[in-house]
Amino acid sequence: MTQTLHDTKETSHPPARTRWAILGVVLAADVLDLLDGTITNIAAPTIAEDLGGGTGLIQWLGASYALALGVLLVLGGRLGDKYGRRRLFLTGLGGFTAASLACGLAPTPGTLVAARLAQGAFGALVIPQGFGILGACWPRDQIGKAYSLFGPVMGLSAVGGPILAGFLIDTNTGGLGWRSMFLINLVLGGAALLAAARLLPRDTGDRTVTVDGPGSALLGATMLGLLAGLIEGSAHGWTPTSLALVAAGAVLFAAFCHRQRTAADPLIQPSLLHNRGFTSGLVLGIVFFAAVAGLLYVVSLFLQQGLGRSPAGAALGLMPLSAGIVIASIACYRLIGALGRRLVLTGLLITLAGTGYLLALVATSGTNTGDWALVPPLLVVGLGMGTCFGSVYDVTVGDIAADEAGSAGGSLGAVQQLANAIGAAAVTTVYFKANGGEAHATTVSLTAVAAVTLLCCPLVGLLPLKAPREHHH
Repeated sequence: MTQTLHDTKETSHPPARTRWAILGVVLAADVLDLLDGTITNIAAPTIAEDLGGGTGLIQWLGASYALALGVLLVLGGRLGDKYGRRRLFLTGLGGFTAASLACGLAPTPGTLVAARLAQGAFGALVIPQGFGILGACWPRDQIGKAYSLFGPVMGLSAVGGPILAGFLIDTNTGGLGWRSMFLINLVLGGAALLAAARLLPRDTGDRTVTVDGPGSALLGATMLGLLAGLIEGSAHGWTPTSLALVAAGAVLFAAFCHRQRTAADPLIQPSLLHNRGFTSGLVLGIVFFAAVAGLLYVVSLFLQQGLGRSPAGAALGLMPLSAGIVIASIACYRLIGALGRRLVLTGLLITLAGTGYLLALVATSGTNTGDWALVPPLLVVGLGMGTCFGSVYDVTVGDIAADEAGSAGGSLGAVQQLANAIGAAAVTTVYFKANGGEAHATTVSLTAVAAVTLLCCPLVGLLPLKAPREHHH
């Protein structure tokens, strides 16, 4: 999660009780976003079995949400600056809740994917407003207390979200099965929306802010073409249609790059792309986050389709990995200042070691792999992922100028989401195209993840040596 910090005037602030309530609303919106970004890792096989759609639906469920969120995240921040953060927050949260209802009632694979795209799009209107709203409500000497809660709350949500999804599916709550995962957002999102309408301060925005709509449209079309081609190719073979979609994505990406060079106010500030440390971190982030997003999806598929676990059982099986992410993310907050980019390399090597350990285990034991045998490698993988999550982007912005911080933060957040979409599609494409059973497909996929992670290591030497003196997670 990356959001833009906005400068605010030192004026009167709401009472302390109101400030904490506003923080609760912002955190609730972020938790909803994180939950809905991760629940389909667990639920995808069950949904595909119920609705049909096969492997293509499994791939689209996670990729569609991350695609819409990543493409529109920077645009959502600009719209908040232009029309007011409160207005965009309420619009996005209301739309997100309505899209969740559409997901819960979806009768076909196509309507569910469309609703997931809408969820991600409305989420992109909500998420960028959070820190700006808090900056307007909290005194500068106290706002650190508010920011410090994001890490623990997001960590608990990352662990609890898949478990909640698995529990709702396994208990068949209200006879709704997987649909209850989305319909529960009517309660959570509705409550947050009512509280936000009552509590959030009014702001008018700045109508002089420019918004690069064409750039966002080109980026969205690029990603849609690439993902559709990957998923179509893995589901139905590399037909002329799938190849044409990939080619169209490449052409549209060239048009997007041209737009970024010529637009008066592009999505990514041009000076950032001339900064070697920033561009290296951008590339490293894309590759690494794509690899681990695919890894999470593949491990969940192996637990359910290979080892026969229920959705709740698969969620519990992933707990060591989630615990490792939380532990390492918290530890890195104190280590990043001293270690800088060496911490990034450490995280990559730990992730590589854990992936290799898991690969060796699955290769030797296959579908007879015991429950407890998976705990050590998944914990190691989680520790490596958490180390990188807590350091890659902090180091990437280590030598940018102060006036580039907003564009850098928004760009990196968007890239992370787009990498999640690419990784979910690309690694599962490897998984579903590998013949020879679930264990073989998993080992081939893990080999690909390990190779990509190894390729990230040389990029670390191009990153800035240190993170900025002041950084937030």
